[in-house]
Parts: sequence; C-alpha cells; structure tokens
Amino acid sequence: MSGAGNDFIVIDNRSAMIVDGATLARKICDRHWGVGADGLLLLESSDKVSYRMMYYNADGSYGGMCGNGGRCIAMFAFQKKIAGKDHEFEALGHIYAASIVEEGVSLSMQDPVSISKIQYLSIGKKRIAYQFINTGSPHIVINITEFSKNGELDRLDVQRWGKLLRWQRNFAPAGTNVNFMRKLESGAIQLRTFERGVEAETLACGTGSIATAIIASKKWKLRPPITIIPTSKIPLIVEFDLNGSNIQNVKLRGPAVVTFAGNLDV
Repeated sequence: MSGAGNDFIVIDNRSAMIVDGATLARKICDRHWGVGADGLLLLESSDKVSYRMMYYNADGSYGGMCGNGGRCIAMFAFQKKIAGKDHEFEALGHIYAASIVEEGVSLSMQDPVSISKIQYLSIGKKRIAYQFINTGSPHIVINITEFSKNGELDRLDVQRWGKLLRWQRNFAPAGTNVNFMRKLESGAIQLRTFERGVEAETLACGTGSIATAIIASKKWKLRPPITIIPTSKIPLIVEFDLNGSNIQNVKLRGPAVVTFAGNLDV
C-alpha cells in the first residue's frame, strides 16, 4: 500500500502466524531481495479496539508512530471488512481514530510534545538552525532558506545531510527524523524528509508532515488546515486546533491506496 508515496507491506496477522516482525521486515522490505517497502505493517488482534497495528521500519527497528502507515492500515482494515468506515485501533499503547473520507483516510494523531524553540548545532563550519518536535516520532524541522544560501530545496542532498544530522549527539541515543521545509507562494509547505529506520529520504512521511505543519504554523503564523507537499508531490492535509500555545486534535488526511496484493511464502 502507498500513503502519498510512503509505501508499506500490510499483512493480516490476527492468526499470530508471524512472531518475529523485525526479521521479516528486514527481509521483505529490501527493495532488491524482497517485496520492497519503507516498512512492514502487521494488523493484529486487540481486546480494546478493532485491531492493533505493529509497525516495523525497513531495517527491522520498532519505535515511533507512523502516520501514513496508520492511514494505510485503516484503509486495509476497512476494505477487508475487519473494521467499519469509522473505527479505532491501537499502536504503541495509544488509541487512534480513523475515518474513511473522500480523499482517502483521516487519522487522529497524538498531540505533539517537546516543541522546542530554535536551536543550533554545528557540523564542520556549518551552523544549522532547527526546531525539535515529537509527533509520535522525534523530528527536527529545518527551514531551507536558513540552511542554504540559494534556498533551493529540490537540489538539496537530503541523503547526505539527513544521515549526518540523524545521529547528532543532541538526539542521542535513538536519533531523529530530519525534515527540510520551504514555504510556497500558495501557502502550502514543500517538504523533504530523511526517515530514521528507512535510513533514506522517503516520498512522504506522515509524522514528519505533522511536525513540519506545526513548526511552519508557528513560524509563519499559518492557520490550519495546512497543505504539505512531500517529495511524491501528492498533498497531505494536516489539521489541528490552536488553544493558546497548545496544539490539539491533530489529524492527518490524504490518500491510502493498494498498489498490489499477493501471497508470500515465509
């Protein structure tokens, strides 16, 4: 399945046949020797809500919420009649509410925490301004016009800079996701994201889109909903309520589609 270009292998694991999701993720997410994906989503039984989502990055690591993955698994559950048009699922001990809408899936997310003011770190002679925010996964957001003299996001070597920034000691021990943003004349935000666990730039990132929308709203006084244009060029809509300085009722909306289906001998 693809959530705006963020792609996942989705498996109904209510039978608990798969017991080692990390090893399976490393094997089948490999784009040369497996099916190929940014991550693996296992839909498992839950005694609280419709189902539980287990998410593994392509490198087998488990940790952090995946917004586009959550939207994809919600569409999967609806199409397989595992859950209704409006339903709840659990992931990482939290309950998420999903709705099938005209654009695809709208997913209610956790309220963000640990929103920092502008901070700085140095790599070589370069001093980099960033803001940190946790939207279910840790993210830093960098304004390209403050990072690059030419302000060109399309030409930025995201792989190089993402890899360098991802492991800086400021974000130890788990590291962070790295987002570079640019405000467009339309008011939308262009975004390129280096995802930890995938260890590469992805075509879209749900929690990264939320992180960037919130930082952008504070920086440029933008009112929600905010449109994010990721590398795939498929828009994602981030909605939230502003309650003073607090950000509440965050939702991520956009497409979630089946790319292909098949059987895998594990």
